[in-house]
Amino acid sequence: MDLLITGHLLLPDANGTLELAEGSLIVRRGRIESIAPRIHASPDFGGPDFLITPGFVDAHVHLPQFDSIGVDGLELLTWLDRAVFPAELKWADVGYAAAMCERVARELLSFGTANIAAYATVHHESAQAAIEVCAKAGLSGYIGQVLMDRNAPKDLCRPARESVASASRLRAIGRIAPAVTPRFAVACTRELLNEAGKLAKATNWHIQTHLSETQPEIDLVGQLFPGRSYLEVYKDAGLLTPRTLLAHGVWLDSDDLATVAKTGAIVAHCPTANRFLMAGEMDRERTLRSGALMALGSDVAGGPDRSMVRVARAMLETQRQLGYHAKAGPAAWSQITRWNAALLGLSDTGELKPGNTADLLVIRPTTQWLSSHDPLSHLLYAWDDRWLRATITGGEVRWQA
Repeated sequence: MDLLITGHLLLPDANGTLELAEGSLIVRRGRIESIAPRIHASPDFGGPDFLITPGFVDAHVHLPQFDSIGVDGLELLTWLDRAVFPAELKWADVGYAAAMCERVARELLSFGTANIAAYATVHHESAQAAIEVCAKAGLSGYIGQVLMDRNAPKDLCRPARESVASASRLRAIGRIAPAVTPRFAVACTRELLNEAGKLAKATNWHIQTHLSETQPEIDLVGQLFPGRSYLEVYKDAGLLTPRTLLAHGVWLDSDDLATVAKTGAIVAHCPTANRFLMAGEMDRERTLRSGALMALGSDVAGGPDRSMVRVARAMLETQRQLGYHAKAGPAAWSQITRWNAALLGLSDTGELKPGNTADLLVIRPTTQWLSSHDPLSHLLYAWDDRWLRATITGGEVRWQA
């Protein structure tokens, strides 16, 4: 499909951030062929008052949990037992899982999310179905079969070797690849974590898990792995690599952050989930100053917001609560596009530039954003999901208002 898309383009600038510039994109054979510095009069999409951005990238999301948004007032471990595990048990039915993924994929695209790092459940057939359905819908990124062998309902626990052997049979489809996904140390024995580390080394797949989200969780890990810190448990198993996404990291100390930085692992900050589950406030500035890398995720259903723009705004609001001056503008938009894409290893998306896959959003704000002193900050705080007119991935229109 060939497309001409025109408007105010969110482009990388000479300083490594982002800027707005009038222009037009030519899309051919699924990629951005060229960018012209003028607005065309008869485009397929866009116009002089449109914003054109890369598709949004969500670095941490749980596909089976979309119907569990809003189960309120519970601490993490209780919330898992009462809300999340019952929802994930339903994925024993692969037909149910596939149908739910079709709904979830449409929903993600309707909020502008084009690329994901996502969790399925322990059920192999359903995890493979999730990869297939999301790839067919036009999403890209990673989906993992969850690994657990304790501290969960018995129907969600699998023997360590059996669980990892099953996950090893996952296959990439389209632009969705598998990921090694031990849920968190609370739900994994040492044997399971070690086997997961071996699988990651053998396949070179990305790794995703959770780390130091709440104090009760950290205390429980200390009881389950005496003498080892939460981070050391993962390091011992070979799970700290430059391809590792560690969700949350709210309660990491200076030594922990130094270890994360040294190994090249990535903390996936989930501010809306931390707020909803009363987990604490993750210090983004301190994390970045340590040299550790940081992505951003919605963490649905712990996070109630599906819009990555709202998640980015929550990231800045959390920093203000911690006493930092957190300017919006280019950094927030960079985080949910180019930075998240780069951290997930998605090298051909996240930026509007020739040669990249055409994952992009057509947005028509209803405010006087072009006359704002700081248009990108204005758009972030005035954001309305109804502004999104089309989500295009791989050069194809996947969702349209």
